[in-house]
Amino acid sequence: MSDIFKDLTIVELASVLAGPAVGMFFSELGARVIKVENKRTQGDVTRTWKIKGEKKEGAAAYYHSVNYHKEVVFLNLKEPEDQQRCKGLIAEADIVISNFSDTVAQSFGLSYEQLKSDFPSLIYAQLQGFRSNPSRAAYDIVLQAESGFLSMSGTPEGRLTRMPVALIDILAAHQLKEGILCALIHRLKQGKGGIIRTTLEESAISSLANQATNYLMVNHIPKPMGTAHPNIAPYGDIFVCSDQVAIVLAIGSDVQFQKLCNILADKSLASHELYSSNEVRVKNRDSLNTTLATLIQKIDSTGFLDQCHAQKVPVGRVQNLKAVFSSEIGQSMVLEQQEPDGSLSKRVKTVAFQFEAYSS
Repeated sequence: MSDIFKDLTIVELASVLAGPAVGMFFSELGARVIKVENKRTQGDVTRTWKIKGEKKEGAAAYYHSVNYHKEVVFLNLKEPEDQQRCKGLIAEADIVISNFSDTVAQSFGLSYEQLKSDFPSLIYAQLQGFRSNPSRAAYDIVLQAESGFLSMSGTPEGRLTRMPVALIDILAAHQLKEGILCALIHRLKQGKGGIIRTTLEESAISSLANQATNYLMVNHIPKPMGTAHPNIAPYGDIFVCSDQVAIVLAIGSDVQFQKLCNILADKSLASHELYSSNEVRVKNRDSLNTTLATLIQKIDSTGFLDQCHAQKVPVGRVQNLKAVFSSEIGQSMVLEQQEPDGSLSKRVKTVAFQFEAYSS
């Protein structure tokens, strides 16, 4: 599957996370991705976003997270000569990924309107920040705040927390990938390219899913609930076993709750008037969690988890990244690359699916 797009060439006029994540998706699948970085600023700003403990030399791990297997070209697109070099790269390309604003792209002569007549088969994928105000600077935490995510994230005591990854960037990257794939199908059928446009703002709002519907249908404005779920209980609730291992429950049906009670050796709990259905469990979440905490703190996590898995009761161990990447599946998701300076960079795959073509 790694060479499914081996005949595609992509020019990436994008920086930070969302746009480069789209380019990396295609590079993982065999495409030639040429990343144009700003020569005046020593490249993508994320090259400097280093955490404590990183070496002074080389690019930050953040940069490496979405820039696997790309050819990097440093250009100053304010210079006519470098603009022409960039257009030369685009002349050989199938796709352009850009997070330039319309004004900036036009000033460089690299907007879709300026390129489409010369390159009618070109697919131009444009990612911007705010559709409501394109001139605004758009960073993930601001989008998490203004799209409603931040107001729902945190503890019931009112301490708000952001998602610890750039969630909105990742969601926007998926939107742009999907748009590009649609455009490729269109080009196969019609022989013509086109432009895909999306914004971080629209991508964020489109991902509100059930929380949006809860509001749109019953005017429910969600409050921070920690890890809990507004529609299901016990779902997202965390408990500590006798060996001090934290586990999370994700009970999605009454049958699963009955099985959980059997495992906890308290069958009467499933028929209790306060807990006999999901509807009443949601209403009586606090007393339910107090009861479950008392039962779970008496049992060992390994035996409890084994029984739950055997009975298909959704439950998981709370793990840090060391535990995640110590596992076989975690290791299988790691991509390594030798850098020009001889160092080894690592990142997690953006492609998390398998494709097997029919064989004749």
